[in-house]
Amino acid sequence: MKVLLKKDVDNLGYAGEVYTVADGFGRNYLLPKGLAVMATPDVMKQAESWRKQADARRAELRAEHDILSEKIRAVTLTFSAKAGDNGKLFGSITTHQMADQLNEVLGTEIDRRKVGTEALRHVGEHMVPVRLSADHHPEFRVVIHEEGAPVAVAQPAEVAEVVEVVEDVVAEAEA
Repeated sequence: MKVLLKKDVDNLGYAGEVYTVADGFGRNYLLPKGLAVMATPDVMKQAESWRKQADARRAELRAEHDILSEKIRAVTLTFSAKAGDNGKLFGSITTHQMADQLNEVLGTEIDRRKVGTEALRHVGEHMVPVRLSADHHPEFRVVIHEEGAPVAVAQPAEVAEVVEVVEDVVAEAEA
């Protein structure tokens, strides 16, 4: 089945482009959700306008993701957990916990399924990726220390300075 995408679809393609998809995927997912229409000659005339609108929307999203990526890279999250002698945690720090704390720090709503790939199970420092889009995969630092051990924590003022510097750099780049 040939369809013309009305909106960008993850793992398929961009709006305004024609794709051949499985009949079931087209009939049961793309068409009912309004993500695509059947690729008929009449519809193909509208493809260029959809493509232009989608390009403009993608440019806006790219700019938003650039700013958010810089903010994410400046974040360091700290967790405390019980661990054994070899540094292996008795439990784990889940992607859900990391996403919740990241959203709290940044004041955003990043989906927990886009944060990290798996739960963290060892004491130490870890770099965790965030999948914002196909082009944006910023990483933030997660520090896990053993419960009861002394820890040096970054002061909120230091984090605010880093975010402020990042915002200045982004503003200069946009100008």
